[in-house]
Amino acid sequence: MFKDSEGHKVPSVVFKTRLDGRFVDVSSDDLFRNKTVIVFSLPGAFTPTCSSTHLPRYNELAGVFQENGVDDIICISVNDAFVMDAWKQDQEAENITLIPDGNGEFTEGMGMLVDKADLGFGKRSWRYSMLVKNGIVEKMFIEPEEPGDPFKVSDADTMLDYINPNARKPEAVMIMTKPGCPYCAKAKKMLVEQGMGYEEIVVTRDITLRSVRATTGRTTVPQIFINGVHIGGSEDLQKHLIKLEKEAA
Repeated sequence: MFKDSEGHKVPSVVFKTRLDGRFVDVSSDDLFRNKTVIVFSLPGAFTPTCSSTHLPRYNELAGVFQENGVDDIICISVNDAFVMDAWKQDQEAENITLIPDGNGEFTEGMGMLVDKADLGFGKRSWRYSMLVKNGIVEKMFIEPEEPGDPFKVSDADTMLDYINPNARKPEAVMIMTKPGCPYCAKAKKMLVEQGMGYEEIVVTRDITLRSVRATTGRTTVPQIFINGVHIGGSEDLQKHLIKLEKEAA
């Protein structure tokens, strides 16, 4: 049975981090004193679930967490500083503070150190998340003790629902564009004005028009998707945004 540390102080540990090519000691007090902090811990950098879902979603929702009183989001893993720095760059996780618990001291103090020798990993962290206020654990979400690597409750959405179940989560927006396309520029401007961040896929650089046609049934750009729904081109986007405004009124 894993230790539930709600109501208790986080372990006092000095982490060996890297900054500008040199080692820098960072203490638990540096990370938690007089702050509201989300911590999520995972088995290892560059591993599948950690890289595809766990870290990216916290990074994506960082702005929403900040709006709801969170000062920092920390990812802790039993990896060394070089690995954690490389993973942060690979993930482009600029909204997350990645902390290497190389010796597993913090993880052991949390009662979350597990043996994954069967995978050749050695000692690693069980997957969990927690909300920490001024060094005291307010809430923990610990993955169930099941075989493998369960990922059911330590995700970013579960944490946000705990902090504020009514928080507005950002739309997942993707836009296919082409260089020099005025309609693409118009669509991106509309999205920016609505405060809707987007991921851009550029035709001829990332994909071809054949891929656009295969995905949307159309051969023109822009093509916009919101939360997995194909909206269409710039005029379709304009109509969609007007409809949303009327529904919100």
